[in-house]
Formats: sequence, structure tokens, C-alpha cells
Amino acid sequence: MSKKRIAYYYDGDVGNYYYGQGHPMKPHRIRMTHNLLLNYGLYRKMEVYRPVPASFEEMTKYHSDDYMLFLKNIRPDNMSDNSKQMSRFNVGEDCPVFDGVYEFCQLSCGGSLAAACKLNKNHSDITINWMGGLHHAKKSEASGFCYANDIVLGILELLKHHQRVLYVDIDIHHGDGVEEAFYTTDRVMTCSFHKYGEYFPGTGDIKDVGAEGGQYYSLNFPLRDGIDDDAYEKIFVPVMQRVMDSYRPGAVVLQCGADSLTGDRLGCFNLTLRGHGKCVEFLKTFGVPLMLLGGGGYTIRNVSRCWTYETSVALGAEISNELPYNDYFEYFGPDFKLHIQPGSMTNQNTREYLEKTQIRIFEHLRELPAAPSVQMQPIRDDAISGMDDGSLLEDHTDPDQRLPTAIKDKMVEHASEFYDGGNEGTRDIQSHKRTADAGENDAKKPKTEPEAMDQA
Repeated sequence: MSKKRIAYYYDGDVGNYYYGQGHPMKPHRIRMTHNLLLNYGLYRKMEVYRPVPASFEEMTKYHSDDYMLFLKNIRPDNMSDNSKQMSRFNVGEDCPVFDGVYEFCQLSCGGSLAAACKLNKNHSDITINWMGGLHHAKKSEASGFCYANDIVLGILELLKHHQRVLYVDIDIHHGDGVEEAFYTTDRVMTCSFHKYGEYFPGTGDIKDVGAEGGQYYSLNFPLRDGIDDDAYEKIFVPVMQRVMDSYRPGAVVLQCGADSLTGDRLGCFNLTLRGHGKCVEFLKTFGVPLMLLGGGGYTIRNVSRCWTYETSVALGAEISNELPYNDYFEYFGPDFKLHIQPGSMTNQNTREYLEKTQIRIFEHLRELPAAPSVQMQPIRDDAISGMDDGSLLEDHTDPDQRLPTAIKDKMVEHASEFYDGGNEGTRDIQSHKRTADAGENDAKKPKTEPEAMDQA
């Protein structure tokens, strides 16, 4: 199989945002992931971009204006004056007000919009935004630590160029916000594998299959505690094979929530990195444009391991089980290994239960017509304009530097073992991104660290 072209999106500021003391969601985990990618040398094998933060107009392509205005204006120091609105928009406990909450949304959404544009232009085969994947956010409401739904915005962008988009969710929680957004259309099929039964958000029953024009275009595979790698692969592979054959999507979005891993602070599954990464590997085999997004994950040392490993899977690059020295090395003790071992929990998903559920899923898929044809509209402008104008990038580089970071980040190391990955050429320099500096801010310890260390 030929090597895939990979574009990766990251903003060094993302790790500075802090949900508050004791809160399980820690954006710092994305900085830890980035630092591992750097120290494994994976960033040299892909194009690295710092995405333009999403604008108010871009985010209101899905979210309501009054909700986005609320997020833009709410701060810890004016909360007491806005208690009615906080209640209306479900902001408070699970989704606290913190400094820069709106800017945090802009980074997450900006990464997913840029990743979608990159696929639309056929400049990459796989795009990665570990800052994204916030699948619970609703049109006018925060939910489950999510404020703005970068996934819905990214899919809307993909729909400008693709008749059909498939969304797959392997977070332990049901992808309710994305399912709700596309529940009545056949242009997006949503497929979620999640824990169901007295578990947040309480949705995702196998009977929830979509409505109106979207009937049978929502698939839910409800799971019980303790599912392991083997059992997960035995359901994921045949279901997704059947979905791909029936639906024939033009692009696939995979939400890689890492709270389905063993030992997660809020999770109750028993997957290892290999089991989780098999999902990426399998969807990659179809050769369809693929977007990989982050999501949940609350044992942060394992989240960063997982997303680093899945980046290597996307690249088709072998990486050592011995973790390289990195800025957060002490988090990974006592073994300092990449891979984690499954726990001793019992798999409550019996073979009979999984087979019966799979049969029902296949029955739903049989109800689908042949891949729905869509009357295509004229292609609208991309969310991010000026994609092919190199002048903006050059305007922001230091004229005294022979090869500024903005240009070096675009260089992809040649696959040949005799090629030293030097500075001989540049590739696909795109003006619509400010680039992520390979080392930027990573050495700078974020304010989250004492809290994150406690929870690691």
C-alpha cells in the first residue's frame, strides 16, 4: 500500500486551558501527546499545521448565535450576573466557565475545519486533529465537557465536496451531539460503539436508527462493561465492513475518544492501545479520505500514549515500545513503556449478546437503499479562504531566516533510509495555516501540571 499523505493540526496554546481543580477534562493531555510525537520523530513524517482559530461566523454555521455570544462573553468574574443564561445553556458543573472557554472552542473547531478543507482539496489522505472530537455539544447547549461541536462543523465542511460522509465514534460515551445534528438526513451516517445502561449521556439505544429521511442512517452498538480487544475487533470489523459496502461514503470521520481504554478514570472498558488502534488501521484500509479526531480520555498518560500510537498507525510507521525521553517523562512511570496491559475486569459482553446485537445492526443495514444519491449543489467556498495563496505564509516568516519554522513544518521526511530528511525541498506550503512550531511552548510547564500530575 502506498504511503498516505498526513496533515496534523495543533496549537501550542491548547494545553494552557484549565477546566478547574478536580475536573477530569484536561486539555494538557493534548500538549503531552504533541510532545510524544515530537520525541518519537513522527512530526517529521507529516505536515504540521497551526490552524486558524474558527470565527464566530464559522461556528454559527451549526450553533445558535445567542449560544455562541454567551460563550464569547461569559467569564468567571461575570458568572453571577448570568445565572439564568448559564442554566439555559447548561453551563455550570460538568461544563464549567473557565478563562478562555470561547478561545478554546475556536482552537478545537478551527483544527477540524482546517482538516476538512485539507481533505476536500485532496491535499492529504488522512488529517488529524487531537484537539477536536468534542461530540456531546448541542446546537444551543454545552454537554459532557463539550461546548462547541467541532465534529459537526467539520462534517458540514466535508459535505460541500462529498455526497455522503460516515461518522464513526469509539469513545466510551455515545456520540449524541453528532447523531442529533444529522438524525434526519441520509447524507451523514453516524455509527457509535459505546457503553449503554445507566451511563452518560443515556442515549444510544440500538432502537435509535434515525428519523424521516435519515431513518436507518444512525447506527448504535450498545456495549456492557469490560469489553476487550478481541471482542471489540470481532464486532467492529464486520459492522464497519458492511457499513462501508452499503453506504459507500466519500469521506470518513473517526472520533478516537480514549476513555474506552482500560484504566480510564471515567471509563469501564478494557481495551489496550492495540485494540483501539485497530479501528484506525481498519478504516484506513478502505483508502477513503479519513479525518481522525480526539475526544474523551481522562487518564491523561494513557490518552497521550493512545493518540501518539494512532498517529503512528495513520503514518504506517513502527515506533518503539520504549518511550523516548520527553518533557513529561515522569508521568509514564513506573514502566515508561508505550503500550498498556489489559486489566483483570470481567467482560460482561457475552458472545451471545454481541452476536445478537450485531444481527440486529445488520437487519437495520438491510433496510438501507443502495447508497443514496444526492443532487449536488454548486460547491460553496471553503470555510478557510485563500488556501492556495502562499504569500500570507511568507509575510509572516522572518526574512533573515533561511528556512523558517513555517516552512520546515511542511517538510516531510523522505521514506528512503539513505535520505537524511534535510532541507532540500518544501512541500505543499499552505497559507491558510499558521504553523505549529515543533518545540513551541512544550518545555513551558502549563498551569495545569500540578493538577494533572495528581490525576495521572
